[in-house]
Amino acid sequence: MRFDTPVTVSGPMRTPAQMLDDQSYDGHSSVHDDATAESMGLTGAPIEGPTHFSQFDPLAVAVWGTDWFERGCISSHFRTMVVAGEEVQASLTTTGPNAARIEAHKADGQPVLTGTASLGPDHGETELGARLARLGDPGELFVVDQLHVGMRERVAEPVSISHEERNGPLYPFSLAEKLERITERHPWYTPEGAASSPRHRAIVPIEMASVLAHKAGRGFPVRRPSLGLFLDLEVQLAAGPILVDQPYTVEHEVVGLGQSRRTESYWTRSTVTDADSGVVAAIVLLHSGVFKESYPAYPRKHLA
Repeated sequence: MRFDTPVTVSGPMRTPAQMLDDQSYDGHSSVHDDATAESMGLTGAPIEGPTHFSQFDPLAVAVWGTDWFERGCISSHFRTMVVAGEEVQASLTTTGPNAARIEAHKADGQPVLTGTASLGPDHGETELGARLARLGDPGELFVVDQLHVGMRERVAEPVSISHEERNGPLYPFSLAEKLERITERHPWYTPEGAASSPRHRAIVPIEMASVLAHKAGRGFPVRRPSLGLFLDLEVQLAAGPILVDQPYTVEHEVVGLGQSRRTESYWTRSTVTDADSGVVAAIVLLHSGVFKESYPAYPRKHLA
């Protein structure tokens, strides 16, 4: 973008797919299962938030070109859950040469997410950077009370995403299965189109960066059994794109703790590093919430 006048680009209505209905952790179903979601008083099993990120890729490419896949950053606060069959539209409005506000809404106008998109290396203040900076004292915690800011976990072995292999119980689908249902397809995601990508290799969709970052490892000690969900997510490509079949090391760090009326929450910054070159490929900032009432030992007097 070379003009001072803000530019708004919008995509078509899309119907994102629910691909986590078989998700499980600690031996039980997740909130993405209809029955489990109903037990929490939700209207249906929510579609995983990062699924919506793909609707912004064509908009960002229209503004910044394919550099988006190398140095793009999408930073999102999720506002309303989307269930299977609902339509969503994404839009992006520039706020400077390399920065924009983003939003997505349902067909009836309900906001799905708001946030920022930017092209690095200088991303300025992102949506989640601002939210994290505003965190105060979380108060007394009972589900994420074993966590503390600065706690780290390094995944023992390098991880990767292949085309055909599923990504474990947390992400029970393969890249091939995702590409059959992704809202926005790109030839660079496929084995057939790999040769046309800048690295001459297939790339992982930005919406699956969180899959790579969180598919393996012990995880931080959140009290169980309990049910969680994504509240906010930021994916920043430092030296992208993330490549299919490339091994990456992952290190997680707790960078914030908080709570709301219904949830306790924790923020983790995951650094994804190319295992061969040692270059940081991406940084994933995730704000995870845990429903208080889903933890059987939660003190009743502290439930809203």
